[in-house]
Order: sequence, then C-alpha cells, then structure tokens
Amino acid sequence: MPTVTISSVIDAPVEKVWQRIRDYNGLPSWHPRMVESHIEDGRAATDIGCVRNFKVVSGATIREKLLAFSDDDHLVSYSIIETPQPISNHEATLQLRRVTDGERTYAEWTATFDTPADQAETVAKGMGENVFQGGFDALKNHFADA
Repeated sequence: MPTVTISSVIDAPVEKVWQRIRDYNGLPSWHPRMVESHIEDGRAATDIGCVRNFKVVSGATIREKLLAFSDDDHLVSYSIIETPQPISNHEATLQLRRVTDGERTYAEWTATFDTPADQAETVAKGMGENVFQGGFDALKNHFADA
C-alpha cells in the first residue's frame, strides 16, 4: 500500500491557515487544481460522512467522503470514493500544527491507497506533487501576498 506524505511550513498563524482551508467544500477557493465543488444531498460540509463532488482543471470529477473533521486539531480526513485514477482504499489526512518559533504553520498532508504495482510510483508522485504540494504552494503564495 503506497503512502504519500508531504509537509510544508506556511508563513501565517495556524488559525489563519485553518480558516482558509477548513471548509471541506471550499477547495476551489484555495487550491488551483480544483475548479468547482458541491456537497451532495444538501448536507453540511462538516457532517462526518458527507460527500464532496468536485471537478479538477483536467475536467475529471472526484468524489470524496469526509471521515474526520476537527477545529481543535486543525484536521480533516477523507477517502476518495470515485476518481478516474487507478486508486482504491484511499484515506488521506490534512493537518495543521502551530510552529512555536514565529507565527507560522506546519502543514502535513498524507495518504495511503491501493493501486496496481506498476502504477504506484506515478500515482504517488502525482498526488504528492500536484495535489498536496500544489495546495501548499498556493497557500504559501496566498499568505505571502497578504
């Protein structure tokens, strides 16, 4: 089972970074690869079990189920339930932590999933670079310009 872990330090307080990303339905507002999103069945974006349905810049549609959400721990966990990628048994967590040396945030995004062995490296690299690091880079740029 491949694991992807990407981390970054963002030059902004954890509360401000969390406020920017905490909306489970708000990916298009901060992640450049996500273009539209909605929560299915009219549920709230913080309801454990809700499903977000979103499109990425390529036009692909992805559906993800919320597994855990915590304002106290600045954490969101989810699983992909539908994607054009050859992925199954996916679970990911995005968590923010306070950096005590300055007004900065340590961000970590990790995922485990199953994929055919001959595609594991490509899928893991794309997820790590395009989705996780791409999101962190967008956050760093947003707060650098703030």
